[in-house]
Amino acid sequence: MKANPRSRATPLSALLLTGLAATAALSGCVPPPPSTPAPRPGATHAPQPRPATPTAPPPSPMAADWRDAPQTPGSWSYAGNGSASGATFGNGQFIVQCDTARTVTLLRAAAPRAGAVGMSITSSTGARALTGTATPRGVVVTLPARDSALDAMAFSRGRFAVSVTGEPTLYLPSWTEISRVIEDCR
Repeated sequence: MKANPRSRATPLSALLLTGLAATAALSGCVPPPPSTPAPRPGATHAPQPRPATPTAPPPSPMAADWRDAPQTPGSWSYAGNGSASGATFGNGQFIVQCDTARTVTLLRAAAPRAGAVGMSITSSTGARALTGTATPRGVVVTLPARDSALDAMAFSRGRFAVSVTGEPTLYLPSWTEISRVIEDCR
């Protein structure tokens, strides 16, 4: 008579099934969580204090490199009317405008002030210090259409920074709207 190997060994599936059944049986042995007593009728509770209103998060620390700073929230929009064109960032925080005299005007919205104000454009190719004029709308710098600072803004790798004395620095994306305004002037 031949030996039957199946009758001598317990199949692996039977062992697994037994283990799973034991685990399922033991999981039902967990006691229910303790119940909380119901409040007595007629008992009054003191009003719970309201949680404190959340305060604004502290400003993020200054990045060591301007390329690591978070981008200023907003996006560019382009508008042209044939003789002039412009690109506006956000709600007017920064405007690049080509006028009929074929000059490009940079306007950084800022608090009113008087006199000359420093503006700096920083791009992936370098930084350029400019002198602006204070107006009721902000700080204005006018450049010839072929100025290298405009090309630096348009061709910067991903973004550029605009700094004005006494105002927070803007970290703006270098999108095609800027290039379009500059090309309209040339």
